[in-house]
Amino acid sequence: MTLAGIGYDSHRLQEGRRLVLGGVEIPGEIGLAGHSDADVLVHAVIDALLGAAGLGDIGQHFPDTEERWRDADSMALLAHVLDLLGERGMTPRNVDCTIVLERPRVGPHRAAIRESLARALALPAERVNVKATTGEGMGFVGRGEGAAAFAIATVQEQ
Repeated sequence: MTLAGIGYDSHRLQEGRRLVLGGVEIPGEIGLAGHSDADVLVHAVIDALLGAAGLGDIGQHFPDTEERWRDADSMALLAHVLDLLGERGMTPRNVDCTIVLERPRVGPHRAAIRESLARALALPAERVNVKATTGEGMGFVGRGEGAAAFAIATVQEQ
């Protein structure tokens, strides 16, 4: 049986932080604030996978009230979630995600982000789609205050 889940996350932009999207560090002077590395895209993918598997959400598994998750590498969190799915006989089948960020532009990094996510999910790159858009000057994203990401994932029960 194939199951689907949806994920969403958002983080504020902050000077002096690294900007990590899909496990890829994007050069610049501004990054995303958060308890972990604040990889908004991986967090959305994690929530989509957890949702598909009926395993709650990222906050239940990696609460920001726990010091052990401070500055955590979101790709390591994703690996843990994949282990949880594996224990239940589930494997990811595909992921489609959208990054919403005014700047820096994601386009030049899209291929690297796609490859990074595909590698982490043990999927062919064709099964991982990464899109990017802006806030068109509207809302917190449009004002350059933060970033958001959406993801849909399917998992296969074996």
